[in-house]
Amino acid sequence: MRKLQTQGVHHITLTGADRQTSIDFWEGVLGMPFIFDQPNLDDPDEGHLYFDPGDGRLITIFTNETRKPVHTRTPTDPGCVHHVAFNVSHATFSQVVERLNERGIGHSGPKDRGFMDSIYFKDPLGLLIELACYRFEPPFGCSHADVMIEAHRIRVERGDYNIAEIHLADALERLVQRRQQSLSADRAPRNPY
Repeated sequence: MRKLQTQGVHHITLTGADRQTSIDFWEGVLGMPFIFDQPNLDDPDEGHLYFDPGDGRLITIFTNETRKPVHTRTPTDPGCVHHVAFNVSHATFSQVVERLNERGIGHSGPKDRGFMDSIYFKDPLGLLIELACYRFEPPFGCSHADVMIEAHRIRVERGDYNIAEIHLADALERLVQRRQQSLSADRAPRNPY
């Protein structure tokens, strides 16, 4: 038996409202360029809109002119999507509350997640959207996942409840030490003062 190895998210398709509401939310609120438009090839009564979430991959939305915004929370039963999270820069995150408030969009307010900051709000059909901002940049040649797994190992070694910034800082140091060579025989911390 062998695995079917994935290499990242290709796209996520969500059921949206009508065409204009979908464009207004995904591009007009979240800033995702509207890059492709065609019929839903499995349902001729629906449209299929494509947006770039910022990394060149795709978020696609099935639209139907009979679906209108309802603003109630989508189901959270087992098997349902709880929320979709998008990465934003620190500069953008610091503006999220103000910009959502300008539009009258209710939100959770900023949430401290230890390794990132988050804020939650609903799309026009009640899907919970999270905007997340990492509290670190991975070292050159590493991914966010590399840092997270190392921070997790450190957290578990120390018996801590959740990942915090100290685990991230120590994970970054370990990754740099492993990945980048040095002419020094001993790379231990020093006090030059």
